Amino acid sequence: MIVLDTHIWLWWITNEQKSLKKSWIQAIEDADRVGVSAISCFEVAWLVRHQRIAMAINMSDWFDMALGGSDISLLPLTPAIAEIATCLPEHHSDPQDRIIMATALEHDAQLISADKKFKHYGEIVERLIN
Repeated sequence: MIVLDTHIWLWWITNEQKSLKKSWIQAIEDADRVGVSAISCFEVAWLVRHQRIAMAINMSDWFDMALGGSDISLLPLTPAIAEIATCLPEHHSDPQDRIIMATALEHDAQLISADKKFKHYGEIVERLIN
């Protein structure tokens, strides 16, 4: 399984080929399962609400398309993921990103992110797809 960071999910769904590395595209296409953390839904909604991104359709329809209309699974935030996330070092001030990393760890999955701070986490660095 591959877990996508929120921005990768957005780029994948909106087909932003210029933002996606070829290695990421190939990995996603070849994966047996691709998922996003439930926290990514919060991040997308927050970005829309704060006008950091624009949606051509309403958010409910976008979520339906980005999850139900794709082969991307929604991965719940579980107590185990919460515990892992809180135990990760605080190299990154964004708790949502720690939840995404913890989701990959809990699911024994690879992770795709363009966030340069992820490489500072020894727990996840071997799982990152470059």
